[in-house]
Amino acid sequence: MKKIINLLLLLLPIFALAQESFETSEGKLKITIVGHASLMLEFQGRIIHVDPWSQLGDYDQLPDADLILLTHEHRDHLDKSALDKITSSNTKMIYTRICDSILAYSGAKEVLVNGDRSSFEDIDIEAVPAYNLIHKRENGQPFHPKGRGNGYVLTFGDTRLYIAADTEDIPEMKQLGQIDIAFIPMNIPYTMTPQMAARAAKMIQPRVLYPYHYGDSKLDELVELLKDEKEIEVRLR
Repeated sequence: MKKIINLLLLLLPIFALAQESFETSEGKLKITIVGHASLMLEFQGRIIHVDPWSQLGDYDQLPDADLILLTHEHRDHLDKSALDKITSSNTKMIYTRICDSILAYSGAKEVLVNGDRSSFEDIDIEAVPAYNLIHKRENGQPFHPKGRGNGYVLTFGDTRLYIAADTEDIPEMKQLGQIDIAFIPMNIPYTMTPQMAARAAKMIQPRVLYPYHYGDSKLDELVELLKDEKEIEVRLR
């Protein structure tokens, strides 16, 4: 019942959330940018939440998830309070090994590591690397070590969506293949500088690029760095 009611509420202009729609070969993909790294995807009547964080989204007012994707275990990506509000008996979670050890989720779940592929009904899901090469903690450890977290590439019909998660402009981005829509983080010191984000965009060559997880970063600097990349539309939300 909650899911039906909240889907109706989404039709009302009560949220100041950015919503984008894309036509795919299998129907419309609707993306709601909740804030920070939190996204909600709607496709063929199914709801996918990505890294829900209750500090920026009122998850009491958002629909229950059919699928939840978690990229890694940091508190702004794995928030038990938000998860409790959008998880039902029908919710499946896809996440990392560390997320699984923290949550001990008893419902349908699947643990993916970098390079694994899975599917949710007819949506192809690939876990891809997300890590730091340059930015490190005082003890010399990367903020996001290689192999610990996942980015995800989701395929909706003929449209491929890349959610980069907390990463820098790593060489594996060159191997992603066609990317239509990309969410690239830009938040110093944890992810990328505008220069790194621009290099990542040039490697990926998405049709539409959303900088996200950007904190106080200078978005106009990224726009300037990509001004000659005519095939990439940078959307600031």
